[in-house]
Amino acid sequence: MILHICEPASGLSVRADFLAAKAPENVAFLTRYLGHPRVVPGLHAMWTGPEISCPIPAAHLEAAPYAHALPPENATLHPQPGDVVLAYVPARMWGGNPDPIFDIGLFYGPGARMFFPIGWLAGSVVAQVRAEDRAALAEACGRIRRTGACDITFALES
Repeated sequence: MILHICEPASGLSVRADFLAAKAPENVAFLTRYLGHPRVVPGLHAMWTGPEISCPIPAAHLEAAPYAHALPPENATLHPQPGDVVLAYVPARMWGGNPDPIFDIGLFYGPGARMFFPIGWLAGSVVAQVRAEDRAALAEACGRIRRTGACDITFALES
Protein backbone atom coordinates (compact mmCIF):
# COMPACT_ATOMS: atom_id res chain seq x y z
CA MET A 1 0.00 0.00 0.00
CA ILE A 2 1.23 3.47 -0.93
CA LEU A 3 0.37 6.87 0.53
CA HIS A 4 -0.40 9.55 -2.07
CA ILE A 5 -0.12 13.14 -0.83
CA CYS A 6 -1.32 16.04 -2.96
CA GLU A 7 -2.14 19.74 -2.89
CA PRO A 8 -2.78 21.16 -6.38
CA ALA A 9 -2.03 24.86 -5.79
CA SER A 10 1.56 24.14 -4.73
CA GLY A 11 2.06 21.29 -7.18
CA LEU A 12 2.47 18.80 -4.34
CA SER A 13 1.94 15.26 -5.61
CA VAL A 14 4.19 12.66 -4.04
CA ARG A 15 4.06 9.02 -3.02
CA ALA A 16 5.34 7.56 0.22
CA ASP A 17 5.96 3.99 1.26
CA PHE A 18 4.59 2.89 4.63
CA LEU A 19 6.97 1.47 7.23
CA ALA A 20 4.53 -1.05 8.71
CA ALA A 21 7.25 -3.36 10.04
CA LYS A 22 8.81 -0.49 12.02
CA ALA A 23 5.66 1.33 13.19
CA PRO A 24 2.80 -1.20 13.06
CA GLU A 25 0.27 0.47 15.39
CA ASN A 26 0.84 3.95 14.00
CA VAL A 27 0.60 2.74 10.40
CA ALA A 28 -2.57 0.79 11.28
CA PHE A 29 -4.10 3.98 12.71
CA LEU A 30 -3.23 5.97 9.60
CA THR A 31 -4.42 3.35 7.10
CA ARG A 32 -7.72 2.94 8.96
CA TYR A 33 -8.16 6.72 9.04
CA LEU A 34 -7.44 6.83 5.32
CA GLY A 35 -10.06 4.19 4.49
CA HIS A 36 -11.22 6.86 2.05
CA PRO A 37 -9.28 9.93 0.86
CA ARG A 38 -9.09 12.68 3.49
CA VAL A 39 -8.57 16.40 3.14
CA VAL A 40 -6.60 17.77 6.08
CA PRO A 41 -5.56 21.36 6.73
CA GLY A 42 -1.86 21.94 6.25
CA LEU A 43 0.31 24.79 7.42
CA HIS A 44 4.01 25.41 7.72
CA ALA A 45 5.18 24.53 11.20
CA MET A 46 6.60 27.21 13.47
CA TRP A 47 8.68 25.20 15.89
CA THR A 48 9.83 22.09 14.06
CA GLY A 49 11.60 23.65 11.07
CA PRO A 50 11.08 22.34 7.53
CA GLU A 51 7.71 20.70 8.07
CA ILE A 52 4.18 21.02 6.78
CA SER A 53 2.01 20.14 9.76
CA CYS A 54 -1.34 18.49 9.06
CA PRO A 55 -3.36 18.18 12.28
CA ILE A 56 -6.21 15.72 11.80
CA PRO A 57 -9.47 17.52 12.67
CA ALA A 58 -11.07 16.09 15.82
CA ALA A 59 -14.37 15.81 13.93
CA HIS A 60 -12.74 13.29 11.56
CA LEU A 61 -12.09 10.97 14.51
CA GLU A 62 -15.38 11.18 16.42
CA ALA A 63 -16.46 7.66 17.42
CA ALA A 64 -13.54 6.10 15.53
CA PRO A 65 -12.58 2.98 17.49
CA TYR A 66 -8.96 3.21 16.28
CA ALA A 67 -8.46 6.79 17.60
CA HIS A 68 -6.74 5.91 20.85
CA ALA A 69 -3.37 6.61 22.43
CA LEU A 70 -0.53 5.66 20.10
CA PRO A 71 2.83 4.35 21.28
CA PRO A 72 6.03 5.86 19.93
CA GLU A 73 7.29 3.50 17.21
CA ASN A 74 10.22 4.07 14.89
CA ALA A 75 10.53 7.21 16.99
CA THR A 76 12.49 10.28 16.05
CA LEU A 77 13.30 13.68 17.46
CA HIS A 78 15.12 14.74 14.28
CA PRO A 79 13.09 13.77 11.19
CA GLN A 80 14.92 13.53 7.89
CA PRO A 81 13.83 14.95 4.53
CA GLY A 82 11.05 12.76 3.15
CA ASP A 83 9.91 11.43 6.52
CA VAL A 84 6.17 11.30 7.17
CA VAL A 85 5.81 11.50 10.95
CA LEU A 86 2.70 10.81 12.99
CA ALA A 87 2.72 12.69 16.29
CA TYR A 88 0.28 11.94 19.08
CA VAL A 89 -0.46 14.31 21.97
CA PRO A 90 -2.86 13.16 24.69
CA ALA A 91 -5.98 15.18 25.52
CA ARG A 92 -5.40 18.21 27.75
CA MET A 93 -1.61 18.03 27.40
CA TRP A 94 -1.29 20.95 24.96
CA GLY A 95 -3.05 24.05 26.20
CA GLY A 96 -5.83 22.05 27.85
CA ASN A 97 -7.24 20.95 24.47
CA PRO A 98 -9.97 18.45 25.40
CA ASP A 99 -9.24 16.30 22.34
CA PRO A 100 -6.13 14.26 21.67
CA ILE A 101 -4.04 15.60 18.81
CA PHE A 102 -3.00 13.43 15.88
CA ASP A 103 -0.71 15.29 13.49
CA ILE A 104 0.75 14.13 10.18
CA GLY A 105 4.05 15.89 9.58
CA LEU A 106 5.58 16.17 6.13
CA PHE A 107 9.30 16.84 6.57
CA TYR A 108 11.00 18.25 3.51
CA GLY A 109 14.42 19.58 4.48
CA PRO A 110 17.39 19.12 6.80
CA GLY A 111 17.51 20.49 10.34
CA ALA A 112 14.04 19.39 11.48
CA ARG A 113 13.29 18.73 15.12
CA MET A 114 10.31 17.49 17.11
CA PHE A 115 10.26 20.48 19.45
CA PHE A 116 6.96 22.08 20.40
CA PRO A 117 5.77 24.72 22.89
CA ILE A 118 5.24 21.81 25.31
CA GLY A 119 8.82 20.57 24.78
CA TRP A 120 10.40 17.67 22.93
CA LEU A 121 7.94 15.08 21.65
CA ALA A 122 9.06 11.99 19.77
CA GLY A 123 7.04 11.27 16.66
CA SER A 124 6.69 7.98 14.80
CA VAL A 125 8.10 7.78 11.28
CA VAL A 126 5.26 5.96 9.52
CA ALA A 127 6.27 6.43 5.89
CA GLN A 128 8.97 7.86 3.67
CA VAL A 129 8.44 9.84 0.52
CA ARG A 130 10.04 8.01 -2.37
CA ALA A 131 13.54 9.22 -3.18
CA GLU A 132 12.56 10.28 -6.69
CA ASP A 133 9.76 12.50 -5.25
CA ARG A 134 11.78 14.29 -2.54
CA ALA A 135 12.92 17.24 -4.68
CA ALA A 136 9.30 17.83 -5.73
CA LEU A 137 8.25 17.56 -2.06
CA ALA A 138 10.76 20.24 -1.06
CA GLU A 139 9.71 22.57 -3.89
CA ALA A 140 5.99 22.23 -3.16
CA CYS A 141 6.46 22.62 0.59
CA GLY A 142 8.50 25.75 -0.05
CA ARG A 143 5.55 27.15 -2.01
CA ILE A 144 3.18 26.28 0.85
CA ARG A 145 5.53 28.03 3.26
CA ARG A 146 5.41 31.20 1.17
CA THR A 147 1.67 31.17 0.44
CA GLY A 148 0.22 29.99 3.76
CA ALA A 149 -2.33 27.45 4.90
CA CYS A 150 -3.76 24.94 2.45
CA ASP A 151 -5.75 21.71 2.22
CA ILE A 152 -3.77 18.52 1.64
CA THR A 153 -5.34 15.33 0.37
CA PHE A 154 -4.09 12.00 1.71
CA ALA A 155 -5.17 8.84 -0.11
CA LEU A 156 -4.17 5.19 -0.21
CA GLU A 157 -3.13 3.47 -3.41
CA SER A 158 -2.55 -0.23 -3.96
